[in-house]
Amino acid sequence: MAKYLVIVESPAKAKTIKKFLGSNYMVTASNGHVRDLPKSRLGVDVDNDFEPHYITIRGKGELLAQLKSEAKKADKVYLATDPDREGEAISWHLMAALGLDEKKMKRITFNEITKNAVKSSLKNARGIDMKLVDAQQARRVLDRMVGYQISPVLWKKVKRGLSAGRVQSVALRMIAQREKEIAEFVPQEYWTIEADFLFPGSKKPATAKFYGTDKKIAISDQAEAEALLKELKKQQYQVSEVRTSERKKKPPLPFTTSTLQQEAANALGFSTSKTMRIAQQLYEGVDVEGEGTVGIITYLRTDSTRVAEEADRAAADYIRSEFGEKYLGHPVQENSSRNAQDAHEAIRPTDIIRTPVRIKESLSRDQFRLYQLIWRRFTASRMAPAVYDTSAVKIAGGEYLFTMNWSKLSFAGFMDVYTASDEEKEDSAPVKNLEKGMEAKLSELRDEQHFTQPPAHFTEASLVRTLEERGIGRPSTYAPTISTILARHYITKEQKNLFITELGEVVDGIMVKAFPQIVNEDFTANMETLLDGVADGTVEWKTIVRNFYPDLKEEVDKAEKELAEVKVADEESDVVCDQCGRRMVIKYGPHGKFLACPGFPECRNTKPYFEKAGVACPKCGGEVVLKRTRKGRRFYGCENNPECDFMSWAVPAGKNCPKCGSYLVKKGNRLVCSDSKCGYSETI
Repeated sequence: MAKYLVIVESPAKAKTIKKFLGSNYMVTASNGHVRDLPKSRLGVDVDNDFEPHYITIRGKGELLAQLKSEAKKADKVYLATDPDREGEAISWHLMAALGLDEKKMKRITFNEITKNAVKSSLKNARGIDMKLVDAQQARRVLDRMVGYQISPVLWKKVKRGLSAGRVQSVALRMIAQREKEIAEFVPQEYWTIEADFLFPGSKKPATAKFYGTDKKIAISDQAEAEALLKELKKQQYQVSEVRTSERKKKPPLPFTTSTLQQEAANALGFSTSKTMRIAQQLYEGVDVEGEGTVGIITYLRTDSTRVAEEADRAAADYIRSEFGEKYLGHPVQENSSRNAQDAHEAIRPTDIIRTPVRIKESLSRDQFRLYQLIWRRFTASRMAPAVYDTSAVKIAGGEYLFTMNWSKLSFAGFMDVYTASDEEKEDSAPVKNLEKGMEAKLSELRDEQHFTQPPAHFTEASLVRTLEERGIGRPSTYAPTISTILARHYITKEQKNLFITELGEVVDGIMVKAFPQIVNEDFTANMETLLDGVADGTVEWKTIVRNFYPDLKEEVDKAEKELAEVKVADEESDVVCDQCGRRMVIKYGPHGKFLACPGFPECRNTKPYFEKAGVACPKCGGEVVLKRTRKGRRFYGCENNPECDFMSWAVPAGKNCPKCGSYLVKKGNRLVCSDSKCGYSETI
């Protein structure tokens, strides 16, 4: 009979750990959380100093009975849940639910599921860290208060089934603001000039960019460009300066949760949730041929870039033997976040000798691609910088200057192993052996019109990066936050880009008006700092809740009172139901507005709702109406579709451009030509 019981979260993790321990150990899984706040009510006693009321999660009773039985038989129980705040809280809940004696129970943690790490953790067993538990309790209680107090307000104003969240509402606000910036962006015209020069001994001309005089000259329109071209054609040119130098490119830091999510999205096209799901599999253990089941990466929820000394030494030995001494770098141990929590390591392979090629046959295609990304990034982080030879050339003609710049990779260093998805491209030298004073013969001048571009739409990767930069949320929250607002149809995803839906605009509008503090980025980021203070033991968790709740309650009461005075009735349309003759009404669905018969349930007729833009179609003269793509993104199209294929992402203005004849669209307080090559705009 087993003397010791080890409890982990998942069966996969249990299977891996069981292989490392002898017959004296029984390893079983709790299948995640066993206790939580009740779903049917707030579950926080606001009149009793915000004491949380935890209950057994439905369906876990039989499992807990089995765990209790096994725990009674065991001499000692080891709680081996994940090495973070949530894992600490799960262990604390297990201790309470199983009625474990603190003398009999021990907490163990390991950053990687390998034989050495697991056995070492048994030697360093400890008690429950209540500072980490309280930090998780504070987060759970705050999130519950926001969700359970604000969501009913959304139900009254919009429809049931909507939700608000402490982090998700801020993420939605950020996407809404970005879409507003894009919609209101007015392109600004600018011009550039390039010249082709022939140098002594060269057969092909080299292209240089116009800089200006001793100061850079910005060219704002065609008239300025043409005036400059006339002046430039008159000049005699020669090389006025040649500067060569060496530039070192530092190796990247090993992955944290957010940087892994960003690079997996950019390089592999993975969503944040897919990245975390596959990384969890690699962490918990895969069956490697010749080794059995073993965890092949370290813990996946971390904002630290620290690497254990043992892993650092192993990486150095590997690089020295495979690449040579000159490829060995001298990385500085640092954290990518000032609030890096729980003394985690970066995400890295548990054994650098376990190369991607060596274990490829043991992994699925997606597991292999993600593991290869992690392995390469970690290996590169321990290698020497890449070295570039750079050249900067100035070509002078009178008072005017042209420039040429290029770089050549002279030593690849870490780039032999890893290059990021957004890596800069190397410029090859257009001309060799240039010297100061050398003649430069002008062979051609070209001017080109450009327009400034609006901010890019958020992608999952850029949203995660922005959330992290602004201190909103933590590694474990990014993927579920994005998944939630996608599932609620507040946003939609098209070719990696995230767009707010009509429903998302409505919810965001209510949150901004009624709950400005909740959607305030600084407030949310400051809350994360306070939660870090709880984990550090410098802040008492209930102090945060005591200070937070009164303001939230005041906002909720005010919103309910104001919303109670607004009769949220269905808006009647001018469309007649073709089944029963009633006037159809406008309702909200998961994807936005639609028309429904008010005779429900006798008449169940529904139709798409097309809001009129109040302007004529530029192509056929029909009515322009507001439509939505299948994923919920708004656009303007003709009511005569499919006979007329007119569509526009921006609101048509009902006027044509006086410069080129194309239709104008509204952008903030300006009318802008829909033809991006025209550049005409006017103030409304």
